[in-house]
Amino acid sequence: MKRKERLDLLAELGHYLREEPDVDLQQTIQRAHVDNPWFTEESIRHALDAIANAFLDREKLESWISGYAFPDIPHPEKVVGLVMAGNLPLVGFQDWLGVFVSGQRAQVKLSEKDRHLLPFLVKQLGDWNFESWEYTEFLASSDTLKNFDAVIATGSNNTARYFETYFAKYQHIIRRNRNGVAVLNGHESEDELHALGRDIFTYFGLGCRNVSKLYLPPGYDFERLLEALHAYRDIINHNKYKNNFDYNLTLLILNNTPYKNNGCLLLKEDSSLQARIASVHYEFYNGSDQLNAELNRRRDEIQCVVGNMELADWRILPFGQSQEPGLTDYPDGVDIMAFLQQIAR
Repeated sequence: MKRKERLDLLAELGHYLREEPDVDLQQTIQRAHVDNPWFTEESIRHALDAIANAFLDREKLESWISGYAFPDIPHPEKVVGLVMAGNLPLVGFQDWLGVFVSGQRAQVKLSEKDRHLLPFLVKQLGDWNFESWEYTEFLASSDTLKNFDAVIATGSNNTARYFETYFAKYQHIIRRNRNGVAVLNGHESEDELHALGRDIFTYFGLGCRNVSKLYLPPGYDFERLLEALHAYRDIINHNKYKNNFDYNLTLLILNNTPYKNNGCLLLKEDSSLQARIASVHYEFYNGSDQLNAELNRRRDEIQCVVGNMELADWRILPFGQSQEPGLTDYPDGVDIMAFLQQIAR
């Protein structure tokens, strides 16, 4: 397949995902949910809609690929191993997309937590154009990557250390834990605080782009924030989320740790960027210079920043948009396509 054929196929997939789910897709969504209760139908549909609109729009795809120089060959010559995470539905889709668009072959090691959705989408492409099958290989759960030229692996800080050793002799991208943060100045509107709730609660806060840490000015009024975020109280009806909320609340009480609680979210003053499920940490800052310096110090831990302030060294996303990445919003800020371009030479 030439590049134009692959882009045509991806655009067709985008059209397919924008329609109401057919029987096959609906059954796949249900299987994914049964396998992993964190993957509700709502969260899976959110991921599919985001992929269709941000990643599978023909004009966006052409603009994206135009910035790179890949040989337009009819068959893949290089193999890129992909070790995918499973914290969110289709969280590894952008890695697979980059490999497919670049004309290389993806050897995919799926997470056991997300083993239905991407194979279904790839099967759709294969049904429409049989030649697309040679661009993707899914490994069985007991298989390991082999005969590959480069690798992109995503995991926790602990697994990343293993990946660094195991893939040391290959060209690689190794991803670790990162989190989203929000910077507030105390003058946010009700709409902005409500939008912040999407940054916190979408996918139950399990993603690296979810806000898990708030930077607040001294004397911040928590009542407005807690009231605005209470609009998402229905999330507590999800059994696994409620279990985590109750467990973490119990720990705070037993340890005599000060906290704030609106019935669906726990707030705790803590310097760590990574918070437990159903929790968000906060920390106070003194002026934009000190805040900018603190964020720079922790740059390797931060995936994105939301807010309405301007900071010299950071791109600040509007509230509510942390879970709406585009094609050039690469995880960890590492340009996947530039990496693949080097491999293709």
